[in-house]
Amino acid sequence: MGDRVLITGASGFVGSAVARLALEAGFAVRALVRPHSARTNLEHLDVQLVDGDMRDARAVDRSLEDVRYVFHVAADYRLWAAHPEEIVSNNVEGTRVVMQCVLEREIERVVYTSSVATLHASPRASPEEPIDENQPESATAAIGAYKRSKVLAERLVEKLAREEGLPAVIVNPSTPIGPGDARPTPTGRLILNAALGKVPAYVETGLNLVHVDDVARGHLLALERGRVGQRYILGGDNVSLAQLLGEIAARVGHKAPRLKLPRGPLYPLAALAEVMGLVTGREPFITLDGLRMSRNQMYFSSAKAARDLGYTARPYGSALDDALAWFKAHGLLT
Repeated sequence: MGDRVLITGASGFVGSAVARLALEAGFAVRALVRPHSARTNLEHLDVQLVDGDMRDARAVDRSLEDVRYVFHVAADYRLWAAHPEEIVSNNVEGTRVVMQCVLEREIERVVYTSSVATLHASPRASPEEPIDENQPESATAAIGAYKRSKVLAERLVEKLAREEGLPAVIVNPSTPIGPGDARPTPTGRLILNAALGKVPAYVETGLNLVHVDDVARGHLLALERGRVGQRYILGGDNVSLAQLLGEIAARVGHKAPRLKLPRGPLYPLAALAEVMGLVTGREPFITLDGLRMSRNQMYFSSAKAARDLGYTARPYGSALDDALAWFKAHGLLT
């Protein structure tokens, strides 16, 4: 068995993909998993499980015994919450605890999973002029608690790398899709609902789609070849929302939605949906932050990761096929 790595958030969508590929690469994998998290994605994997929360310094320190490398993947990935500051607290404090323990244990290298949410998206971005690592977002300009939390956490990691010698490499996945999206993620829910014919209309926006296994492979490349203190976008194809919905419809035999909605009339609907969410405790089907984010074309470039890490990504259609097949196999496409 090879060097031991610790993966936080290993039961999640991206974290479990990193765990699978780390095992294939010969690492001994230890996973820090919250006691009540579902372990479905880790079934049949030779992973040592340690119960604990990333905000608990004692649990994190205990999980780092005999560990050489760390993948800090865990995050509170909610685009809406009744108490949004919980998202900020979880992601920033959790990252602070993990990185401080990494420093105290003198871990050789840590790969921190950030997000393209920390980069400045723009309505003017296009597949021909995508966003790269040289366009960071500020915490004050970030839309919503999740984006703000990831900006603050990334800046914390950069500061620790610069001032305290934290051996951290930062990766910024775009929008992963594919097998294992058990919760599912916001994009996974969109794919699932579209496949079930529950998305009758759309707004004009764009996103960058990447297979979750390519994101995981990018983590391992960052561990091996990434430069400390640098960030690397791990993305795939830049696709309009209309194009994505059309591809899903073609695969499941539905008609693609043709009604493109203006955003203006949707804001009162989103406000009402959020009020209902506070009453019912259920995430709204449309949110104010989601509408604000959709104004931007979230097109990104992985050229730096390709050049420095040797990163590549398969066509997004393959990722979409794998996502739909996984949802079908797990009884969600009924």
